[in-house]
Amino acid sequence: MDLNYGPEYDAFRQQVRAFIEAHRHLAPPSAARAARPSSEAVQWQKLLIENGYTARTIPAEYGGYGAEPDILKSRIISEEFSQAGVPGGLANQGISMLVPTLLELGTREQKQRWIEPTLKGEIVWCQGYSEPGAGSDLASLKTSARVEDGYFVINGQKIWTSTAKQADMIFCLVRTEPDAPKHRGISYLIFSMDTPGIEVRPLKTMTGHAEFNETVFTDVRVPVDQIVGARGQGWLVANATLGHERGMLGDPGALENRLQALIALMQEERIGQARAIDNPVLRDRLLALQAEVSAMKCNGMRILSNSLKGESGGMAKLIVKLQSCEIAHQISALAIDAMGEMGTLYHGSPREREAGAWQWNYMFQLGLIIGGGTAQIQKNIIAERGLGMPREPKLAKTSDAAKATADTARHKQGSA
Repeated sequence: MDLNYGPEYDAFRQQVRAFIEAHRHLAPPSAARAARPSSEAVQWQKLLIENGYTARTIPAEYGGYGAEPDILKSRIISEEFSQAGVPGGLANQGISMLVPTLLELGTREQKQRWIEPTLKGEIVWCQGYSEPGAGSDLASLKTSARVEDGYFVINGQKIWTSTAKQADMIFCLVRTEPDAPKHRGISYLIFSMDTPGIEVRPLKTMTGHAEFNETVFTDVRVPVDQIVGARGQGWLVANATLGHERGMLGDPGALENRLQALIALMQEERIGQARAIDNPVLRDRLLALQAEVSAMKCNGMRILSNSLKGESGGMAKLIVKLQSCEIAHQISALAIDAMGEMGTLYHGSPREREAGAWQWNYMFQLGLIIGGGTAQIQKNIIAERGLGMPREPKLAKTSDAAKATADTARHKQGSA
């Protein structure tokens, strides 16, 4: 296996390193919990776009840098920023999920209107997918939209809506064709969160913060042209967005950053008179996680090689979200154990480490294992699409007549 990129890319790597060294003092501090980017993060994003270190291949007319696609250069940028411990470009639901969806399936007017301000951090988006009765079986969603005087009139409810309280806009799945098969009756709408009739109810999680929300729509009116793709074809658009979401959640560079932070923590924390990293049990766990992260990095190289050949990522791509989210959670778990009794401190304790960031990540990452397709759903996808195994059997729907017959039989048994 030859992992050398070649002279052209070695020169580009040196260029990236020189930029980081000259500008790292302008980089904002990490703010993983911030729903809306700080002014420093917005300025950093602008600088990165201007130099082609984020939004690199997005056309300049839509606010990107406008470079020709080059997967190896994009990989080098990610590697160098990660190794330097300097934040790369903004990554959120708008930039990482909606923008690539619009580039693929949006109209020219939608691209011109929404992509640039989203890239610049001026617009924050949320995602309206899951419902109380439609999570893993997302196509069963009930939120409806009828057309009335040039508007979609939306009624229904979404749940687990991240950043809904802070968001300016939402991309939302609604049922516009109630008589069509469930996968064919869905449309993908985008609209302002300031539209009358939207109520956001924060949902506090075990982190103590309201990272999620319940969002209720009552006669919300959205212009009929604010639809991505054709009416009734939203399931295709939604799956494109889900693909980008799983890629965002499975970033190997983010795993590498967390692992390096864990190593630094274990070198500082002490258990008795020894450093945590010198404890044989904890060190074994760390070595296992290093191996897992290294394997995911090599898996990313395999996906990269397939992309360069114009081939599908196949099984390598299917495992990314499942493995990355579970490894990230294990990294946080080891960090908490390495802190000993201090690892239990959270929520403003004067002795908590790093403002409780490790504890917050440990709890929040459980949600990421569920979000974007649960671990169980991911395993089904791997088995069925990757390994070609038989599809998971579905429970047969019982007809009303069959239910009545069964009820009658139970009643007779009870009487007997």
